[in-house]
Amino acid sequence: MVYGNMGDDCATGVAFTRDPATGEKKFYGEYLINAQGEDVVAGVRTPQPVNNSTRSDASQITLESVMPEPYNELVTIYKKLEDHYLDMQDIEFTIQKGRLWMLQTRNGKRTAAAAVRIAVEMEEEGMIDKETAVMRVEPDQLDQLLHPTFDPKAEKKVVTKGLPASPGAATGKIVFHADEAEEWVEKGEDVILVRIETSPEDIGGMNVAKGILTARGGMTSHAAVVARGMGTCCVAGCGDLKIDYKEKTMTVDGKIFNEGDWISLDGSEGLVIDGKVATVTAELSGNFGTLMSWADGIRRLNVRTNSDTPHDSKVARDFGAEGIGLCRTEHMFFEGDRIKAVREMILADDEAGRRNALAKLLPYQRDDFYGIFKAMHDLPVTIRTLDPPLHEFLPHEEENQQEMAKEMGISLAEVKEKVESLHEFNPMLGHRGCRLGVTYPEITEMQARAIMEAACQLKSEGVNVLPEIMIPLIGTKAELANQKAVVIEVVEKVQEEKGVKVDYLVGTMIEIPRAALTANEVAEEADFFSFGTNDLTQMAFGYSRDDAGKFLKEYDEKGILPDDPFQTLDQTGVGQLVEMAVKKGRSVKPDLKTGICGEHGGDPRSVEFCHNVGLNYVSCSPYRVPIARLAAAQAVIKNK
Repeated sequence: MVYGNMGDDCATGVAFTRDPATGEKKFYGEYLINAQGEDVVAGVRTPQPVNNSTRSDASQITLESVMPEPYNELVTIYKKLEDHYLDMQDIEFTIQKGRLWMLQTRNGKRTAAAAVRIAVEMEEEGMIDKETAVMRVEPDQLDQLLHPTFDPKAEKKVVTKGLPASPGAATGKIVFHADEAEEWVEKGEDVILVRIETSPEDIGGMNVAKGILTARGGMTSHAAVVARGMGTCCVAGCGDLKIDYKEKTMTVDGKIFNEGDWISLDGSEGLVIDGKVATVTAELSGNFGTLMSWADGIRRLNVRTNSDTPHDSKVARDFGAEGIGLCRTEHMFFEGDRIKAVREMILADDEAGRRNALAKLLPYQRDDFYGIFKAMHDLPVTIRTLDPPLHEFLPHEEENQQEMAKEMGISLAEVKEKVESLHEFNPMLGHRGCRLGVTYPEITEMQARAIMEAACQLKSEGVNVLPEIMIPLIGTKAELANQKAVVIEVVEKVQEEKGVKVDYLVGTMIEIPRAALTANEVAEEADFFSFGTNDLTQMAFGYSRDDAGKFLKEYDEKGILPDDPFQTLDQTGVGQLVEMAVKKGRSVKPDLKTGICGEHGGDPRSVEFCHNVGLNYVSCSPYRVPIARLAAAQAVIKNK
């Protein structure tokens, strides 16, 4: 044993061979005179910096000044340790009666910014090669570089915890309704949208909110998926919340929060915090770009993004996305006057009425696709035809139903009758996806025309576009054949009308187990497969992805499941369906393009699986594109 508390010629300290916060190449640490190791970390005394270059003011007394000989020996040793282990070291030392003793060394923990900088600079110093540098950064760490975070020095009063549905940090005033969130933001307020659960009609409020908090829903719930796509902080499935829309209150553990009260959300940890907490905006450094370029030179998987707007498309492209793997067209239906046209279509009594309403939607959709194609010029864009059941486009609260009745010039009773007629006991397995297109082919026709008119317009302007039209939720070859025929007839007609030829593909989303099992048949009609692993997981496990949060925590604690299957792909079950479908599909079409567009596309372990089974690409939300790029490179290195 050696002791650092035997007098003023003794000391103890902790140091890092590089700054663990920034990664800067400088010796960084703290020490105490006449103390033991636990005194440095316990906070009972204020430690001093080990050297003059890191002190914050002249009054601080450094180890370098008071014990120059042990300090110089420490410097010699830390350099040897770093040269030996080829990584930043966290060291502990004791000085007894003027003699230095080394207690331990280990690879030091570091922030994401520090990890990137250290990896790049060690490669540039010749200590490690590019592959080692790429392996030094955990892909999930990059979230710290892409989203705001809380000031680490700020106090935080955590009131409850939910699921970390979308990373980042947000502070704002509680608002319970999406339309009111928009009004508050117009007045200059920062808001947190608090809902029992969100639906597509909340998209306007979700878009302007600093953060989103829900009492129900899992990692692939509507709130979680949309928030990740927007890069908005979200905590979901917070079962402790009791939300009263009428009283506009949120109760947690007996404490009542009213509309307008300040709360903060940590979407990376799933924390709900009382009051305002200062945030820090992350910055992408030059080292980040360097590391990403090395990863891109190694990986074989392409990385696309899930995006529904030109803005998100540009964000994703700036993050390195190589196309769009999923454009959800239903999100476009809720802006401005569009929802009126959608509801007019739903309320129509016959095909002529539906076509009249769809004609109003056509220019909106065409403009949306034009903007997305332009932002993604030269890169493929996969557009999914309408997927959700029609009831999602109608209001379910009487107040909103009354507003809709007034706008549409009909009675409240008629609105309620239509809502009731569209009610389904299990809408996720009901009248949605390709089934809508089979029943109402005019919907598919309108979307196909909007896609191709936008593509032809850009092609005539000299912009290269690569549209891929994706039919969702097919379970049989015949369903895909039916919708493909509708698409091709319209697309060819538009090209003839415009006198412009555009190359395009028609493929499908594999998200029903039967489609995976019969993939050899489906491939006869499909130009590509895109695995929608959100629904494929839901149907393979028989778990409702919106309700599974109620029991998956217990499953984790009791070791029933190793991971939440909606966050990390279940490789032994769902993954086997994916692998089987790839093999079956390519037995018919050897060059069949395959990708994944479920939320697993941004999960590092799932990305590695996608590499191993030979997919062509993964697609994820814009802010996870760098994570997927790095994970894809690491998959190559691990499997050499």
